[in-house]
Amino acid sequence: MAESKTVHSPLLTYFSMLSLLTLCPPFVILLWYTMVHADGSVSQTFDYLKQHGLQGLIDIWPRPTATAWKIIACYAAFEAALQLLLPGKRVEGPISPMGNRPVYKANGVAAYVVTLVTYLGLWWFGIFNPTVVYDHLGEIFSALIFGSFVFCIFLYIKGRVAPSSTDSGSCGNVIIDFYWGMELYPRIGKHFDIKVFTNCRFGMMSWAVLAVTYCIKQYEVNGRVADSMLVNTVLMLVYVSKFFWWEAGYWSTMDIAHDRAGFYICWGCLVWVPSIYTSPGMYLVNHPVNLGTQLALYILVAGILCIYINYDCDRQRQEFRRTNGKCLVWGKAPTKIVASYTTTSGETKNSLLLTSGWWGLSRHFHYVPEILSAFFWTVPALFNHFLPFFYVIFLTILLFDRAKRDDDRCRSKYGKYWKVYCEKVPYRIIPGIY
Repeated sequence: MAESKTVHSPLLTYFSMLSLLTLCPPFVILLWYTMVHADGSVSQTFDYLKQHGLQGLIDIWPRPTATAWKIIACYAAFEAALQLLLPGKRVEGPISPMGNRPVYKANGVAAYVVTLVTYLGLWWFGIFNPTVVYDHLGEIFSALIFGSFVFCIFLYIKGRVAPSSTDSGSCGNVIIDFYWGMELYPRIGKHFDIKVFTNCRFGMMSWAVLAVTYCIKQYEVNGRVADSMLVNTVLMLVYVSKFFWWEAGYWSTMDIAHDRAGFYICWGCLVWVPSIYTSPGMYLVNHPVNLGTQLALYILVAGILCIYINYDCDRQRQEFRRTNGKCLVWGKAPTKIVASYTTTSGETKNSLLLTSGWWGLSRHFHYVPEILSAFFWTVPALFNHFLPFFYVIFLTILLFDRAKRDDDRCRSKYGKYWKVYCEKVPYRIIPGIY
């Protein structure tokens, strides 16, 4: 049976699920339309919709074209091939609730480098112009919305009839099963991990590819790249580079090790990441801002520092787990709590909970530099419009909710040990405040 996923009350859970299923697709299109065709102005789009109603939304919704499908198909096939064929170190994921231990091939950095070099090479030698992607962006997002929905139906059916492991099952409700997913680790064959593809190789990789695309589009339109666009692109690429450098660590996080492969994770990574996460750059294409060298450098340095701290938080915890607590944290032996828990099969196991270094400041301190880095790659757009900052606001809500879900999961897993841990590290995210 599927573990219960409802952290919030059933009513709120249903409401939020149905809202996301119905509201996210049109929001993606409205965000693209506002950034590209309505000068980034929410009020302009709102006035248009007020005047034309539902028909107005239908009129601005781009139809998926053959070009859009071709771009998506080539990109997806290329990333799938890299995931399967590039060499990589064998990495074991954490033991699942049913006692399975997934095995991965860590070739994310190689795939990332090959992807960007190929994309820039195609542009440089005049084989493919990335501005085509920008010019067909609405159609691509539209195709992704529908294509990914069909893909999520495939995942639901696969989970019902041919699950890849015992970490699967139904909670008895079709909507929840579709939304949260049927399987924890769905695979095609033995080696092609679907979540690694959707989350990392399609979702995160498209973030970098689109950041470069927006930069090239601005260059081709204006003959130069504004310093604001450079800061935005460099920070996004540093962040995505950090992600692939640390990809094997990501496979131990909530997204992969606890959240099942359903609409929430897979549609989110296939559609929401490419459209919403890249939106500050999408805005900057037609709204070049000249920050001046000094301000641009300040923002760049602050952003890189936040990305480094975010990375160092994860590195610290990974090193602590890898050495079983026999390492130095900020130059000293780490303080920890030894927590025992019982698996679903009745085995008793131990876990070490780190209570010093970054992890002594708050239980999810790594979310603070993550939110701040998003702010720093958005702030080059300045404050003429609210919409470029939507991603920062969305990320803050997402991470605060994830921190609550993670705390609730750990509370039920570790019981009294979690209580002791929370007394030792009282703040959930922001030290001294929350």
